[in-house]
Amino acid sequence: MAAPTAAPTAAPAPASASSTDLGAGAWVPVCRLDRIAPGAGVAARLGDVAVAIYRVVVDGVDRVYALDDRDPFTGVRVLSRGIVGDRDGVLKVSSPLHKQSFALATGACLDDPARGVAVFDARVVDGVVELWRASRARAA
Repeated sequence: MAAPTAAPTAAPAPASASSTDLGAGAWVPVCRLDRIAPGAGVAARLGDVAVAIYRVVVDGVDRVYALDDRDPFTGVRVLSRGIVGDRDGVLKVSSPLHKQSFALATGACLDDPARGVAVFDARVVDGVVELWRASRARAA
């Protein structure tokens, strides 16, 4: 199964953004947007995966991004506590442990192209952050 992709959202997704657009699955409400400070991240669970959700304000517009919370260099779930900023115009989060930076939109490591983290589709609907959880095929 392919890794989820990032979908920064400044406003509620249109009605056409449904499971048919992303494959089988569902949007899962995670938390209220106002529970995430601008320029910061929080940790949440999406099934069995720890996800880091970030709120970034660009030109006065809220955007949300979601990455795997696990730092690929240490294996520790800490990216939600990282420092959010930008590098040469690329929105990123720096791991609080060894300071490697990961692009919020793609999950790519800006310091080591061989590393990266999974990204998840995220949107805000009526002030609630939702993440896309793809369906998994059940074993027979």
